[in-house]
Amino acid sequence: MLHSEFMELQFYIMFYLIVFFYGICIGSFLNVVIFRLPKEESLVKRSSHCMTCGTKIRARDNIPVLSWLLLKGKCRNCHEPISRRYPIVESLNCIIYLITFTVLDFNLQSVIYCFFFSALICIAFIDWDTMEMDLRLLIFIAILAIPDMIISVISLASPEKFQNLHYFITEHSVSLASHLIGLVCISLPFFIIGEISVPIIEKKFGERFRAIELGDTVLMACGGLLIGWKAVVVSAFLGIIIAGVCGMILKMRDGDSKFAFGPYLAIGLFLGTLFGNQIFDWYIAWITYNPYEIA
Repeated sequence: MLHSEFMELQFYIMFYLIVFFYGICIGSFLNVVIFRLPKEESLVKRSSHCMTCGTKIRARDNIPVLSWLLLKGKCRNCHEPISRRYPIVESLNCIIYLITFTVLDFNLQSVIYCFFFSALICIAFIDWDTMEMDLRLLIFIAILAIPDMIISVISLASPEKFQNLHYFITEHSVSLASHLIGLVCISLPFFIIGEISVPIIEKKFGERFRAIELGDTVLMACGGLLIGWKAVVVSAFLGIIIAGVCGMILKMRDGDSKFAFGPYLAIGLFLGTLFGNQIFDWYIAWITYNPYEIA
């Protein structure tokens, strides 16, 4: 729909303003999730408040990004600095929503993937802070896979009914087999590597931990169930490359080889979700291309 040549400029302006609004407001809620979920605090019972003095934040001071800028990054009551993370998370979520709809068009799958990316933002920041992943967020990602799996079953059982819903649902739906293979094709190797690494790391460093933690393994299982095996393979590859580069930089800076893997897997999953199938197909076509083959 968004890529139609018949759409007028006013439609695009209105559509992207709506996406901007919802993206930045949901991003504001993500900050609540990131700070409260690891502390087992309620996400809804207590109003937003200053993390230093505990003063309730008034509505005019709770406008995403804008309030932080107007207050110059300080609490109105105690004048203590407010973390830059608040506007960063809000802006990041908004930008990701805009990119998602631009790349995938407006359909049910794009909406599902926006929720997926919001969950990835929470997972990445929580893992960065605590070196742990919240199981509730991982289960949420797995639940997001259910609608597309149902659609895949319907498309097999009743192709004519699926054809009527095709453009509203998605033009990029993957098969049920792809969902199921995606569940294990990366998570199973991650689990095996994690198990094998425990005694090796303990013998070398005297500490008992996994090279790939169970949280990272479950993340790739849930992500693969949602986006399919091709996309999750590309996601894992990109996540490992990014983690390797950033890990070397962090080790040179801090001297510590242990770091959170989740944020880099989250980046890989974001890129793999949007472009993974195309990258995979391009790579297979490239390695199987025979310039001497006669047409």
